[in-house]
Amino acid sequence: MNISKNIFFIFLFFAITKTYSQFTVDAQLRPRFEFRHGYKTLFPDDTNPAAFVSQRTRLNFGYKTEKLHFYISPQDVRIWGDVPQLNVADENGFSLHQAWAEIKLIKEFDLKIGRQEIVYDDQRFFGNVDWAQQGRSHDAAILKFEPTSLKLHLGAAYNQDGEALTGNILTKNTYKSFQYLWFHKDWEKLSASFLFLNNGMQYIDENDESKNDTRFSQTAGIYLKAKANKFNFASNLYYQFGNDVANNDLSAYLVSLEASYSAMENLNFTLGGELQSGNDFGAPSNGKNKAFNPLYGTNHKFNGFMDYFYVGNHTNNVGLVDIYGNVKYSFNEKSNLFVGIHKFFAAAEIINESSKYLGFEIDLVTSHKLSEFVTVQAGYSQFFASNGIETVKNNFDGNSNNWAWAMLTIDPLLFTWQKQDTQPNNQ
Repeated sequence: MNISKNIFFIFLFFAITKTYSQFTVDAQLRPRFEFRHGYKTLFPDDTNPAAFVSQRTRLNFGYKTEKLHFYISPQDVRIWGDVPQLNVADENGFSLHQAWAEIKLIKEFDLKIGRQEIVYDDQRFFGNVDWAQQGRSHDAAILKFEPTSLKLHLGAAYNQDGEALTGNILTKNTYKSFQYLWFHKDWEKLSASFLFLNNGMQYIDENDESKNDTRFSQTAGIYLKAKANKFNFASNLYYQFGNDVANNDLSAYLVSLEASYSAMENLNFTLGGELQSGNDFGAPSNGKNKAFNPLYGTNHKFNGFMDYFYVGNHTNNVGLVDIYGNVKYSFNEKSNLFVGIHKFFAAAEIINESSKYLGFEIDLVTSHKLSEFVTVQAGYSQFFASNGIETVKNNFDGNSNNWAWAMLTIDPLLFTWQKQDTQPNNQ
C-alpha cells in the first residue's frame, strides 16, 4: 500500500530529527464469520438465514514527543466477495478511521483535534463501537484540562456535506453539530463523571426551504463507580430534554444500576438493571417525545448481543427495561467463558391491555489467546420471543431466532522506535 508506505517514512523522518520522540506502527486484521437467523429483528417466514465473512484491516501510525502526539489510522472494511477478483481500482471499503493531533498548549492543557474516537466512562453515551467493523469516530476538537486530581474536557463538532459558496444544509445521516462538557473525578474507592451534551440535528423541509433548521436536544448525566471489598458497583443517570429533529418536546431518561462480585480470582458474577423511558404505543404523540436515545454509545455492549434494541433500531419506541445477569469464568490466562442472560420489558404501553414483556435472551462467548498477537473468539445467542416483541417488530411468524459468530483478531506491533534526550543535564 503506497499511501501507508509514504506515511511510514514521513513519521520516521520526524521521529529521527527530534531530541525525544517515539514512533510506533501496529496493525489489526479481524475477519469475522456470522450466521444470522433472527439477528436484530425476528426471523420472517419464507426467507433464508444470512451467512457471511466481514473483515477489518487497520494500519496505525503513532508519533509522540513532549508536546505533540500525532496518530493516523487508515482502515479497510469489507465483506468477503463484495469486490470481484480482478477489480483494479477498489475504494469500496477504504476510509480514514482516525487522524488527529494532540497538542500540549500549556501545563495541564491539551488540544486534541481531527478525526478521533470519543470514549468516556463505560461507553454508555460516548463509545467507539469497536464491535462494528467500521467503528465510530468523530471530526471534532477537544480541549483537555487534566491536573493530577481531575479531568475536564470541552468538545465540539460541526459537520457539513462539503465546501460550498452558499448554504449550510447537511444531508448526510449524522449530527449537524454538538458541544459537550465532561468532568471526571477519582477518589480512593469511588469515581464520578458528569456529562452535558448539546446535540444538534439537521431538519430539512422538502416543501419549504425556509423551514430548514438545526434542532437541539440536551442530555445531562452522571456516571458513578464504586468498590467495596470484592464488590464493584456502577450506575448511570441521564436526562434528555430540548427538541428532537421532528420538533417534539423531549423529556426522557435512563437509569441503570449494576453490581459485580468477584467470587474467586477467575470467577465473576454480575447482576444489573436498566430503564430507558419510551413512548406509549411506540411513537411520540401530542408533540411530546418520552423516548430516551443513547446517541453515540457503544450500544452493542448493553441490552443483549443480538442487538434488538438501540443498535440502528428501537429509536422513539416503547423504551426498555432490561434485567440482566452474567458470569465470566477464566480457565487460565489465555481462555475464558462468558454467559449472559437478559429479560426485557417495554417501559411504556405497547397496545391497550397488552403485556409489556418483550422476551428473553441468552448470550455465550468464549475467547482464547493463541499467542501474543492472535486471539480467537466465538459466540452463540438465542432470543426467545414474546407477544410483546412480535407487536413491536411487527412479526408474528413464530420462528426461532439465533445468531452465531466466530472471529480471529491479529494485532501485531510492527515497528517501534524511541529516541531519548542524550544532552547533558546542566542543572
